[in-house]
Amino acid sequence: MKVKKTCIFIILFLVILIVISALFAFFQKEVPLKEKVALVNVEGPILQAKHKVDEIKDYVKDKSIKAIVLRVDSHGGGVVPSQEIYEEVRKAAAQKKVIVSMGSVAVSGGYYISAPASRIIANPGTITGSIGVIMEVPNIKGLMDKIGVKTEVIKSGKHKDIASVFREMGSEEKEIIQGVMNDVHEQFIKAVSDGRRIPIEDVRKIADGRIFSGNQAAKIGLVDEIGDLEYAIKAAAKMAGIKGEPEIVIKKERHPILDLIKGKMPEEILKIMPKAELKYMYIP
Repeated sequence: MKVKKTCIFIILFLVILIVISALFAFFQKEVPLKEKVALVNVEGPILQAKHKVDEIKDYVKDKSIKAIVLRVDSHGGGVVPSQEIYEEVRKAAAQKKVIVSMGSVAVSGGYYISAPASRIIANPGTITGSIGVIMEVPNIKGLMDKIGVKTEVIKSGKHKDIASVFREMGSEEKEIIQGVMNDVHEQFIKAVSDGRRIPIEDVRKIADGRIFSGNQAAKIGLVDEIGDLEYAIKAAAKMAGIKGEPEIVIKKERHPILDLIKGKMPEEILKIMPKAELKYMYIP
């Protein structure tokens, strides 16, 4: 009898504990204990967008997050990842204040993803701008000839192996690729014009790949004001109507080994793998 009573008591205790935990989780989500500012770090080459896009989406959904600070320290990267992050920043800025804080460099794709933010704050010595597109095509034909290795290509059309690393590029191929580059460059110009609300012709005048210091960028409207990360966080809190010091939320970085376990290629490895692709990237 005592054993039965003990079991009933334990079960009731566990049920009450689960109910209390569920209620606590619910009210913590619905009624924030403290207003927060989320800090999203974009550092190094922009090679993949999914993790940053998901991170921004989560912060937009979280009612306790009142503003998002996007810390950008990047030379840029792939065209598509930059465009996908840009689009998510644009959507987030329509619902919450999104403030960009530029670090040492925020150029090309790094600037692209910053453009639609509610406000852009750069350090005076930040290197930014570089509105342009680049494509690097390795040519290892000379090396292959030296070691006596030849490649045989069977293709359905004469341009199917365009930008092949095993041969030199012809003038017609260069013209085709240049046409693609021009189109993607125009997409960059429009994105900056839309995000910064600058007339497209004014953007086009400076969209030749040139770089600017933070001070120079502020004078031509590419950034809004000068300040460091701490200043950007305070500005975000003020713009969001937060009184007092906000709680800063930072997502823990993923570990490359976990990516390998899951069968994914870590960005650290992707960074050093040569490939031909269009890039919004500054290469000094």
